Amino acid sequence: MQVVYAPNHRAHRPQHFLVAGARKPSPEVPERADALLAAVEAAGHRPIQPPDSGPGPREAVHSPDYLQFLETIHGRWRQIDGAGAEVVPNVHPGRGAAGYPVSAVGRAGYHMADTACPVSEGTWQAACASADSAAHAATLVLEGEKEVYALCRPPGHHAFADMAGGFCYLNNTAIAAQRLRDRYARVAILDVDVHHGNGTQGIFYGRPDVLTASLHTDPADFYPFFWGYAHERGDGPGEGANLNAPLSRGTGNQAYLEALKRVLEQVDAFAPEALVVALGLDAYEADRPRDRVPGAADGVGSGGRLSLRRVGPQPGRLPWRLSGPPVTGETLECRSRTLAAFPSSPP
Repeated sequence: MQVVYAPNHRAHRPQHFLVAGARKPSPEVPERADALLAAVEAAGHRPIQPPDSGPGPREAVHSPDYLQFLETIHGRWRQIDGAGAEVVPNVHPGRGAAGYPVSAVGRAGYHMADTACPVSEGTWQAACASADSAAHAATLVLEGEKEVYALCRPPGHHAFADMAGGFCYLNNTAIAAQRLRDRYARVAILDVDVHHGNGTQGIFYGRPDVLTASLHTDPADFYPFFWGYAHERGDGPGEGANLNAPLSRGTGNQAYLEALKRVLEQVDAFAPEALVVALGLDAYEADRPRDRVPGAADGVGSGGRLSLRRVGPQPGRLPWRLSGPPVTGETLECRSRTLAAFPSSPP
């Protein structure tokens, strides 16, 4: 299996975010990717760096106003007297009838869903590098690779077409899926992160050509709170092409795997020509156990192997590293067991 990784992500090192009103150190730091890269290499895979894909893949899924905001907001923020070092919103609109402000503070609120996605001097560079990894991995599949793993940081699945959130800025999953649509008529996305991939859902919600399927903790009392419910099935032409399988906190291995089987049956029925897997491993019980879904690394690894058996015979499969909290030894164990389902890179 080919692995794609861009070291430029290190330019992005967010400092803080708010948890129940308390200021906490951000867990989304470069060391997360360092640990995962070490696990990838230990599994026998040799990463390659992606080329600069240019603005095309980003523009295919994100709005022009939003991309301009991400690229320029830090420079504008620095001109505000007394502003903090990072762009963090302090006001959010009711999006239904919201106008589009000129103010940098107003635009931060418009384009940022929460405080977990601060923008610093290196954020745009890192986000573009992460998107390049996703785009290049998809290109490798189009060129004949069977399976590609893109180690993407910053993550992406909470980013909407015009809004950052949950540590995410550019939606790597959507960028990869849209790139695959250049050739394949039907592409499926399977998101197994413990948090619902609300941005990915939002980008494709009205489209019938991309199936978005997600297993995650019930959002009734878990981030992202406002999206990820079972009744969300898509809109207009996209109705039926969005599948959410919310699970209760503490769901064990067997129930999780049964839910995964049901989701994979619907993925099979969609008959995709390529599959993108948003491979967040924060569903493991040792990672904040009160919030998590599967019971052990065995369950997560079994889920990865089950997915590989069930999704064939698509021309290409792209498992992704997208999101989750700080990397722990237990998380790396899950990653190792999942990677074991893939052959090592050729010599």
